[in-house]
Order: sequence, then structure tokens, then C-alpha cells
Amino acid sequence: MAKDIDLLTKNAKAYNEPGSQVFKDANTIKKVFAQRRTEIEQAEPTKSSLRIRNRRSAQGDRLSAITMALQAGSESEEDSILKGTVRYDTGESEADCGLSAGDPIFLLYQSMRGARSVQGLLLAEPFLQLPARREYPDYYHQIKNPICLQQIRDKMKNGDYERVEQIETDLTLMFENAKRYNMPNSTIYKRAQRLQQIMQKKRVILLRDDDEGDVSTANSELGSGKRKSHKKNTKKNRMKMLYAAVTEAREAGTGRRLCDLFMVKPSKKDYPDYYQIIQDPMDLRTIENNIRTERYNNEEALMDGMKLMFRNARHYNEEGSQVYNDANILENIVKDKQKELGPPPEEDDMGSPKLKLRIGVAASPKKARTQTTPLQQKLTDLYEAVRNFTDNRGRRLSTVFQRLPSRSELPDYYAAIKRPIDMERIRSYMVQGRYQDVDSLAEDFILMFNNACTYNEPESLIYRDALLLHRAFLEARRQMEDEEDGDEGGLGGLSVASLVHELIRNLFVSMMGHQDDEGRCYSDSLAEVPAIDPANPEDPPLSLEIIRNNVDRGRYRRLDVFQEHVFEVLEKARRLNRTDSEIFEDSVELQHFFVKIRDELCKNGEILLTPALSYTSKHLHADIDQEKREKLPQEIEEDRLKREEDKKGSQWLSGPQSSYSQDCNFENNTYSVGDCVYVQPSEANLQPHIVCIEKLWKDEAGEQWMYGCWFYRPGETFHLAARKFLEKEVFKSDYNNRVSFSKILGKCVVLFVKEYFKSQPEGFRPEDVYVCESRYTARTKTFKKIKIWSMPPSSVKLVPREVPLPVVRVASMFVSAKDKVSDLPDGENGGFEREDVPVEVANGEPGCQYYEQLRYNDMWLKLGDCVYIRSHRLVRPRVGRIEKMWLRDGAAFFFGPIFIHPEETEHEPTKMFYKREVFLSSLEETCPMTCILGKCVVSSFKDILSCRPTECPEEDMLLFESRYIESEKHMKKFKALKRFSLSAKVVDDEIFYFRKPTVPQKVPSPLLDKKIEELEAKFADMEDLDEDMDDLDDDDEAAATPSMPPSQASTTSDVDMPYTPPQSTPKIKGMSKKEGAKRKINMSGYILFSSEVRAIIKARHPDFSFGELSRLVGTEWRNLETSKKAEYEERAAKLVEQQERERVLQQQQQQQQQASPRAGTPVGSMMGVVPPPSTMGMLNQAMPPVPGNAKSPPPLLKETDAASGVLQVCPKHVCERIGLPAPPPTTTVT
Repeated sequence: MAKDIDLLTKNAKAYNEPGSQVFKDANTIKKVFAQRRTEIEQAEPTKSSLRIRNRRSAQGDRLSAITMALQAGSESEEDSILKGTVRYDTGESEADCGLSAGDPIFLLYQSMRGARSVQGLLLAEPFLQLPARREYPDYYHQIKNPICLQQIRDKMKNGDYERVEQIETDLTLMFENAKRYNMPNSTIYKRAQRLQQIMQKKRVILLRDDDEGDVSTANSELGSGKRKSHKKNTKKNRMKMLYAAVTEAREAGTGRRLCDLFMVKPSKKDYPDYYQIIQDPMDLRTIENNIRTERYNNEEALMDGMKLMFRNARHYNEEGSQVYNDANILENIVKDKQKELGPPPEEDDMGSPKLKLRIGVAASPKKARTQTTPLQQKLTDLYEAVRNFTDNRGRRLSTVFQRLPSRSELPDYYAAIKRPIDMERIRSYMVQGRYQDVDSLAEDFILMFNNACTYNEPESLIYRDALLLHRAFLEARRQMEDEEDGDEGGLGGLSVASLVHELIRNLFVSMMGHQDDEGRCYSDSLAEVPAIDPANPEDPPLSLEIIRNNVDRGRYRRLDVFQEHVFEVLEKARRLNRTDSEIFEDSVELQHFFVKIRDELCKNGEILLTPALSYTSKHLHADIDQEKREKLPQEIEEDRLKREEDKKGSQWLSGPQSSYSQDCNFENNTYSVGDCVYVQPSEANLQPHIVCIEKLWKDEAGEQWMYGCWFYRPGETFHLAARKFLEKEVFKSDYNNRVSFSKILGKCVVLFVKEYFKSQPEGFRPEDVYVCESRYTARTKTFKKIKIWSMPPSSVKLVPREVPLPVVRVASMFVSAKDKVSDLPDGENGGFEREDVPVEVANGEPGCQYYEQLRYNDMWLKLGDCVYIRSHRLVRPRVGRIEKMWLRDGAAFFFGPIFIHPEETEHEPTKMFYKREVFLSSLEETCPMTCILGKCVVSSFKDILSCRPTECPEEDMLLFESRYIESEKHMKKFKALKRFSLSAKVVDDEIFYFRKPTVPQKVPSPLLDKKIEELEAKFADMEDLDEDMDDLDDDDEAAATPSMPPSQASTTSDVDMPYTPPQSTPKIKGMSKKEGAKRKINMSGYILFSSEVRAIIKARHPDFSFGELSRLVGTEWRNLETSKKAEYEERAAKLVEQQERERVLQQQQQQQQQASPRAGTPVGSMMGVVPPPSTMGMLNQAMPPVPGNAKSPPPLLKETDAASGVLQVCPKHVCERIGLPAPPPTTTVT
């Protein structure tokens, strides 16, 4: 430690100037360290371990205080936070949590609840309660398990936490939720990070205090705590040293830190393609955080994280780049450091030395169990599924794929195959952790199968085995994905329509729930807007209730259509009402709020790019101003006429009468201006009227009168049943009249809405107190919210309520009387009206009218759209792209390129395609629109990763990445299709962008199963042919021996005789004669060649497996000259004809056997027919030599010379290729 302190101070003094603060602090640190070291060395040792520990901790605290002072106070802030007190809300205390003040669970919660910043701000304030669903509806869709401190406190009170780890898990979940929802540079994100750091430090303190408490209780517990702490610290220190080895590595010569580019992940803004290529990014800062928070269970987990980071760097960057080279260097450094540290200590090695001595030599240490990650388990299951796959005969097909062939054995293999790979190499890649996902393993397996199909002949056994293993791998993977989808509840399917519907529903709910300061929903007043527009009664009805019905049923597939309907209702409400009415103002407020929430949900086009975003608040302000300019002159004239009518109606007040007074007495009651009274109703079954007194006087006859404003109850107004009212609510009307005091029934009070919930009148019963929020105009039947209470001041005294009244709104009394809306008309999915958009074409044909947008058969088409085209003799319809469309003589046509499906191309059966992938062909056709079956969307690979059109179902989303060149039978990457710049009248598609890229799935070639079935049938015929030939050989041996006496046999053995084929018909094992007669063997040149050469190769290589022999046979056939292959094909055709003749003869034999007693006579002897010799002179390469002809090995015989009748042996080129000595020169046998 002294050496490191000296090095620390020496470096600081060497880099900084002598008069700087750092230079002085370095000298101070060196002096303080020397002084304290002297004091420690001179101090007397004590016997108490606790006293030593306390003194050392105190010394460490003093030294750390000086060190932290040099670090700009970063650590001191954390210490002050950890030592801060908790300020609880009203009614919150330790007892409420059900735990003692010293409980570690409560202490950890207390440190989070009361942590404050240096400025004294409460860091946990945003985490006390969950965000409101109404203000943040997307939070609960993005965060699946929301939690807050209030919920954690309730769980503490209920006793749900038994250990510190349980509350720590909930706190971590809360902080991770905040970091996931908020941006990294936001305040809440930073607070979550800060609180996580505080939680980790507090947890360490609690564990240390817990260990000290255990020491004071029992020595046995002390020993166990020491072992646990020693094991934990040893593992963590090793990880820190491995991490330091990477961060401290520098480039030789320049001194550049190699880890600078690996500290943080690349910016998504600067490198957007990085997160599409790298699915699991990793950086050093994340690794360091995982070490600090003890997320790595063992050292191997840390090494896996390091290797993942270096693999990502090499995968994204080019070979030879600086990042690529730095990744290799740092990976070697961390591996060398791990070797230097030695193997990690086992469980028993981390205990105390005394425990080791007690265990002794006989006790073997336990081996640490390696924990398999879910990804490793998946890779292992897929590998074993391929390795253990067997055919119907129990043969393991993967044997020949275990190791690549040697270069000496097959040198041309490595010339034809550019990327050779075998199962052993795949297994080593799995052990090394090179596969980041299942797709990377699938790529190597498919490459291996494709190599086998490329090198071997399509009719070879290895070719068939490769296809079978390829299908087995895909089935195992599909089964694994189905199980995962089942575990997730079937959420594997992607539905853009549901995402758009959810966005529209959130927008509609937010708009309908928008309230003012008094809790009144602005949408309540719009319930009175009629569904049918009086100005345009022929238009379809539309109201907020109809829109709600369409939203609930999911009929809106486009946001701009939904916005058009909402704006139409709001504009109709403003058109039918005055500018100073409540409905007008509420519609303006709702439309402003709609635009605001729409932009937030769409992220200004980052999530949903729609034409609806083109309408902004600026356009709304301009529209409102225009509406007011049009309506205000008319309203001013209406107000003038109303004032004249009111003036005529109040002329009676100008007559001779007594002077006015502010109050008067009537029947022992005093009434003043501003008081509200009950007035006798005109009909007996009605409630008393409510009138506010504005004037008081006596007429000439001495009768007392009052003049005032009438207040209407909700039942006295005209409104729709959907409107809601406050309890005890009345409305100030535009009706004023005089009333005689003889009709007054008593007093009441009408309070403004801002006073009603907080205050109450003194001396009045609750049933005589009313609240007024709006005014009602009887002439227009409209409500308008009152902003300023202009009634005369009342003499009633108001006192505060003990508890403020809750704001409660009740339904209209007409709900039970009026019929509810039952059948609502459907909203049009098209929303706004589209129109045909003609366009001028420079080189257009005469008599043709070209269009940018055209409606055909209730389907809107525009340039750039893709459609399904009716195709004959094809399983699936082809796809065409509209690049031109026109009308001629009433008929519609379009022109554009044609896309084809994978089954229309030539490719290897092992090739994988993306799901619903199509290829651009060289065809460009003019088609009538009558052949169009429907619309679809052809997207590039980049677009299909990140977005979808909202109106297109997922099954009609096609992927386009390559162009198929028919002449070369080759697929080539294609950059992009032609883009069109359309006019403003053309309605663009809405595009929904995903938060995370979606990777399209790959599916096998449609030719895979078909090719496997063909090969299965051919190889079944080949096996039957081998059995026939084996039976034929057995019959030959059995027939040759008894037909020759022993003396004649010995004489014949010394003479070379030409071989004569046996006169018998092949038999098929396991089949009756009737079945064998019907069996037709599909003979080919390759099968015939294989039957001849396989036995010779097997004799040469007796240890080779069946698959290895098939590989060598395929190599011999591939290297055979074209003319020789043609000979084999010709001979195979002749053999097929011979088999057909024998089949006919066998059928005739069966017919004669039913009526002839000579049932056991061979067919050839009975019919007098001798089968001609085969083209090779033999039917089986394993045919034994003719008895007595043992001087030479069984030759491969060739055709008989027609002139001399001499049989010739196998050609020289065949024997040389399969490794046998060349045959002797042809001799003539006489």
C-alpha cells in the first residue's frame, strides 16, 4: 500500500504544476499516510478483535475523508445522503409499517424514502405514487409490473417481506421501471440511478452491521459469517481484477487506452443500424455495474459478458479496423489475466484454514455446478435433435456429418465448398459461446446441409440425408418456438391493427375524460349536439356516441379517419351554437386537447406517421378565428334585437310607483336585494320556482313587489339524457320578471360553484342550498359555463365547511324516461372522401387517361401499390406493382413489374426463405384490372423490421430483398424499388413504427418435402434391387453346384469359360409373387453405378461407415466422364425394360400356376425363354466367382463383343479411380 501511495503522489506531482492544488494535496496525502503509518506501527496490539476492527475502521474513515475531499465531494454527498433523516408525511411513522426501528427491512426502506440531494430535495418524491392512468395511459402498456413506495410500504405493513432481498427486489423493479419509461437525460431517470446507488451502499452497511451483530452473539456464527464474507469478497475481488486488466490496458508506444470505445454503447441516433445487427449489446459500464451490484453469480458469467462485448465489436466492425483489433487484444489480455489468477476457488476452498485441516485429504472438494443459461439449453437441444436423428431403419444420419473429409481424400471438396463446416466445429462454437441466438446456430447448420447438397449428386444418399436432417432441425426449432409461444400465452403474433386500435382508444378516452378545474368533463356539453346535421340532413348521422361505438368495435383502422370524425362533430357543435356559448368553448378546448394528446401518442411521427399530423394547433387557431369572424356580426345583431324586446317588456317599470328599497318586511320576514326565494309555481304539481331578488318596491296601492332573475332546475331545461349534473345544481336563465310578495313561499340560497364546495350559508337547511355553474339560454336551448358571478351581493353569511364536499355528478332525470341509443349507425371506414386523381404522362398513348389515384371495384389504388394477380397453373397468385394505370374505352389497365414466389425459382432444397418472401422478376406486364384479386404490401427488409402500414393485414405483408435473374438462375440483392412523388390529393398510407425492431422468421423451401419424397421412393427401389440381386446370387450358387458332377467340376476349373447369366427371375424379399410382379423399380444410371462400385470400395475400406461409402460413391460418379455417365443411363433404361418384360412373364406364370400342376417349375424353363445377359454381364457387384475360376479376383464385366462373343473386364479408368490395380489386357477365350 505504501508503494501505491508513493506512485499515486508521484504521478500527481509529475503531471501537475508545483503551485497547483493537486500538487499540494499530493504532498498532504503523503505526509498524512506516513504519520498514520508510524502511529499504527508504534501502537500496542490489543486482544479484542472488535476493538482492533473499530480502531481500524476509524482510521480508515479519517483517511478516506481526506481522499474524498480530493474527488470534488462526490462521495461525501452520498455519505450525507446515507446519514440523512426521513421526513414522513402526515400520519406516517415506523409503527405504521409494522416493523421495529432497527429492522434491516425498515432501515433500507427508510434510506430510500428519506434520501435527499445536496440541495435538500426529496429524491423519492416521483416514486411515492404511481402515475395517473388518465394522464399517462401508455405507461401501463409499456410497464407490465408497476410498483411505487406506497405499495412497498403496504407490503411491509402486511408482513410480506421476510428478508432484505425481497424488498430490494421490489425497489430494483421500481427503479428499472422508471429508467425504462423515461429518457436517460430526464430527472426521474437520474434520480432512479442515484437511489439505486444509495440502496446498494445501504445494503452493504446493513450486511456489515448484521455480521458485527452476529459476532457479538456467538463465536460459531462468527466463523460462518467470516467464511461467507471471505468467499464473497474473494469472488468479487477476482472480478474487479479482471475488469481492471481491461480498463488499464494501453497501446504500446502511444499510450492510448484500448477500452475507450468499449466503455458505453454507441448512440442510437448516430448508429441506428447497430441495434438492428447486434441483438444483445454490452459495454464496460454495464459490466462494472453488474460487478458492483453482484449480478454475476460466478466468474464465468463475467467472462461471458466480456466475450459477448468483444464478439459484438468484431461482428459490427470490419476486419482490420481499430475497434476490431482492440477487441482481439483486450480479449487476449483478460484471458491471460484469468490464467494468471489461476482457477477460481471452489466452495470448500473459500472456508477457513482450520476447516480445511479438519476435512483432511480424504474429503474431495465439490465441483462447482455449471449453470446453463436458457440460450445454451436451447442450442444444446437443437444440436442433440440433429445428432440423434435416425431414419426408419434406425440408422443415425448425422454420422457422416460429424467430421469434414480430409484434403488428401477429397481435394476437390475444398475447391468447390468455400465455407466448410461440420458438427464437431458447431459443437466447439457452442462451447466457446460464439452463438448469440438460435438464428446464428441455424445459419451454421443450414450451411452444412447446403454444402452437402452442393457437392453431392441429387440422387446420392448423403444428399437425401442432408435434406432429412435439415427438415428434422427445422421441426425441432418450430416445436421449441411453439412451446415458448404457449408459455407466453400465444403472444407471438404481430398485429398492427390492434396497436393502432389501442392508440385510437387511448386518444378517445383521454379526450372524453378531459376535465376543468371543478371536475366537469368538457365532453358533457357536447352530448346535446344532434347526430343529424340540420344543414345537411342527407349526410350520415355522426356524434360522439357513434364515434364511441365505432372505437369499441375496432372499426377505425386509420387515425386520420378517426380524427376527421371527431373534428366534424366539434365543428358541427360550434356551427350550431353561439361563440359565447358553453358548447362552443368546450369544443375548442377539446380540439386543442385532442391535438396535444395525438402528438404525444404518435411521438410527432416517430411511432405513427399519418396525414393527421399535418393538422396542427396553428391551423386550429386559424379555423377558430375564421368561424368567429363569420358568426360575430350575426350574434351582435341578435343581441341588439333582444335588448329592444327586453326594453319593451320592461316599460311597465317606468310608470308612477313608489321609490325602490334595498329591503322590506313581509309576514315577519325581511327580504333584501340579492336574496333568493321560492315562488309559488304556476301549476300545482311543479316544484317552487327559484328567483334571485334584484329590485324591491311598493306600488301606489301599497302592494309589495319584487323583480328578479329566474333559476331553472335541470328538469326545466332542454337537454339530452347523456348530460350529467352536479347534485342540487340550478342554472341561471335569461328570464326576468316581477312577482308579488304574496306568492313568496320562503327563502333559499344559490351559491356559485367556487363557493359551494368550501362554504355553507349560516341558518339554512342543506336542502335549501343550491349550486350554480352555468347559465341556460331558453331561446337556443344551450348551456354556458359562468366565468364571473354577477349577481347582487347577498346578506347571507357564509361559514367554512368542516369537510369540503366531494364533486359528484349525477345522471339526468330523463335517463329512465328516454330510450337509450340502441342501434348506432356505423362509421365509414373511409372517413373523408377520396377522389380520382388524374395525371399527365409525357409519352402516354392517345385515348388513355392516366391516374395517380383511382377507385376500381370499391378498392382505392394509387401508384406504387402492389396487388395480387390471378395466375393460371400456380399454387399462389403472383404479385404485381402498379407503376402506371389508365382508363381506355371504359376498361382499366395497369403496368408494372411482377414478383414471383420461391417455388417459381430454381434453388437448392436446403435454402431458407423469409416468411412471405417474394422476388422481383424480369417480367413487366400490362394487365387488365379485372385480374386483380386484392391488395397487398411489398416492403423491403429494412422497412419490415421497423414499420407496417396500418390498413394492411399481416398476412398480406410481403418481404422483398432480392431479384431473381432467370437466365443465370441466380438471386441477387436489389437496392430499392422506384419511388413516386404523388400530389397532395392522393391519400398517403399510415405507417406504424415499432419501438423495437421485429425480426422476420425464415421458413424452409417449398421444394424440401417434395424432394425428400422423391429420394425416399428412389432409395426404396434401390434397396429392393439390392435384395433382388442378393437373391439372384444365392440362386446362382445353389444352381451351379448340383448341375455338375464332381469330376466334371474339377475338369472345368482348369479351363477359362465365359460367364453365362443365370436363367431365373429376381425375387423380392418380404413380398409375395403377386406383389413382386406389380413392383416397378425406378432404375437410374447412378443407382446402377453405385451397385457396381460400392462393394469394391467396401473391400478397399472395410472400416468405413455406410455414409462414408456413399460419399465416395458420389465422388466417383461426379468425376466420371460425361460419355460414361450416358452409357450407364442407357444401360439402366435397358434394365428397366427387361424388368418390365419379366414382370409380364411373371404375371403369365401366376395365371398358369392356378391351372397347371407344375407350380414349382421356373418360369424360364417352362416358357422356354432365356433372359438375355445384362449390359455388364452381372447384376450384383458382390457376385462370387464361378467355381473353378479362382485364379483372379472377380472382375467387373463389360458388354459382350458381338463379333467375337468375348466378355471384357471393367475399363481401366474405373478401377484406377476407386483405388484398384488396373486389369490385365483383354484375352480371347476359345
